Order: sequence, then C-alpha cells, then structure tokens
Amino acid sequence: MNNIKDTVKTELNVINNKVSIMRIGNVDYISLTDLARYKDKERTDYIIQNWMRSTNSLLFLGTWEYLNNENFNSIEFDGFKNESGTNAFVMTPKKWIKATNAIGIISKQGRYNSGTFAHPDIAFEFASWLSPEFKLYLIKEFERLKSNEAYQYNVEWSATRLLSKVNYVVHTDAVKKCIVPTLTEKQKQFVYAEEADILNVALFGMTAKEWREGYPELAKTGNMRDYTDLLHLVILNNLQNTNAELIEEKVPQTERLVKLNNSARRQMNALQNNKSLKDLELLQEEINKQNLLIVDNK
Repeated sequence: MNNIKDTVKTELNVINNKVSIMRIGNVDYISLTDLARYKDKERTDYIIQNWMRSTNSLLFLGTWEYLNNENFNSIEFDGFKNESGTNAFVMTPKKWIKATNAIGIISKQGRYNSGTFAHPDIAFEFASWLSPEFKLYLIKEFERLKSNEAYQYNVEWSATRLLSKVNYVVHTDAVKKCIVPTLTEKQKQFVYAEEADILNVALFGMTAKEWREGYPELAKTGNMRDYTDLLHLVILNNLQNTNAELIEEKVPQTERLVKLNNSARRQMNALQNNKSLKDLELLQEEINKQNLLIVDNK
C-alpha cells in the first residue's frame, strides 16, 4: 500500500484546466480525476474506468508495476488481462489497487485531496489517450513546475542532509590545529550587554561594534555574519543552541563565554577539512547563482 501521509500538494494549469499534483516522499502523483475533466467535467470516474478497462491500458499498467513494484500481484493481473476487452469487464482504480497491490495509482478520499492520482508515467499515458495535444501541454507544464519548484525543494533537502552530516563530525572527529581566536583575559572578564555579542566574541574574537569599526565600508551593507563563510555559520548555529542550554542551566556569562569559545575551536578543528562542508559550500554557490539569475530575469 502507498503511504499517503505527509503529502505536499500543488497544481498545474493545462489549457485552462487545473490539475492537482500530490507529492508523496520524492514522487509527484498527477490527478487523473482532473485530467479526465478535460474530456468530461461531470463523469470523471467513468472516463478513468473506461480507459483502464481497455487491453492496451491494462498491459501498460501491468508492465509499469512489473518494472517498479516488487510486491505486484502478477497472478491477479493475469486474470484481469485475460478478461480485458470483453463487454462485461469492468476495472476501477480501487479494484486495481486492492487486487494487484499496485503503487502507480492512488485512490484518495478526503476533503481536499480526493480523487485518483497516478505516477507521471501513467498520467502521461492517460493524457495521451484523452488527447495527444493535451498530453504535450501537460508534459510542458509539468516540466516547468519541476524546474521552478523542485530546485528549492531539493536544495533544502540536500542542505539539511549535509548539515546533519557536518554536525555529526563535530562529535566524532578530532584534529589539533585551531583557527578560532583564543580569548584574552580582558575578553573573559568583560560583561556583554547583548547575548549575540557573546557568540560573536566566542567565534570571531570581536563584538559587532568592533567589527563595524574595523570594517566601516563593509558595515554599510551588512554585518559581520553576512560576510563570514559557511563553516563559521555552521558553528554559529551550534553555538546558539549550546548557549541556550547554558542559559537555562544558569551558567554565568563569563563561564559561558569560555565554554563557547572552547566549543567553537573544537568544531573548527573538526570541520575545516570536512568533505560534507565542502559539498555544502558548493551548494551555497549554486544557490547564489540561481538567486542572481532570478534577479537578472526580473
């Protein structure tokens, strides 16, 4: 059975027909119900069933399941194949799913996502049966959707995965050379009004004000965190979590600063040559390129 929890829904506009897309995991399922409205707005179930009962359609569905579904019930399929094409033969999405354990088609009931959905391979075949012209427009709009939306989806997933791998190294790896500045005695004793400056000093060795005074031209367009690299941002993210825990434990500011600085140096040692972080930096470069393209096209 298909797991239809945690789905994401969007839609296409195909020749002035709204077509819902339901993403399950990493797979997009296209609404056959919406596609059928191109032919008949009222009798969508009949249109789908009429398509499924033909021998050619059934052979296509069975072959798709053979190739993609290791739990496909081929015995039941053989029975349907022998009956297909006869006047008495009837096939519905629910009957197909229940009898063969099919995964290419999903029959969903609900307030917002009800109807029959199918893998793009199957949906395109159905659209071709409805109208070759309609199929071409569907493919064009689907490709546009993937190029516009999947990029951000995949980037977020990849960034989360890479960041997880990077953070794991902090707890498992160890090297000796340090880059994060060691605190001076004056810094250790100074009382900082802003919690953000505790993190800044622990990681960068200076307060936000000290950075602005040292880099007045850069300060006109951003702050010290805007001009740092991904390695420092990863560590900064971890330090924020650590600092929050230390505050809850009522650890004095001076002690927290020392602990955070020590943590920052350990993380820097572990991460500076990490491959996953290099991948994350390449990913960030690609995001920046895409953002520039978006700005240029506006």
